[in-house]
Amino acid sequence: MSSQLLNTKQAANYLAVSNAFLERDRWAGARIPFVKIGSRAVRYRLSDLDDYIEGSIRTSTSQQV
Repeated sequence: MSSQLLNTKQAANYLAVSNAFLERDRWAGARIPFVKIGSRAVRYRLSDLDDYIEGSIRTSTSQQV
């Protein structure tokens, strides 16, 4: 399986959110899947980011997750 890996800054730009948003998400339980490479490197698969976007589509602001 081949998938492009993005660092936190690149992933944040792709999602149009801040780096801190992704850092908080990892700390709080990771709704957005990430890959840990070695002891420090965090990467996001482009396919996981696309899946997160698709799963976040709502038709109403009152619609539950």
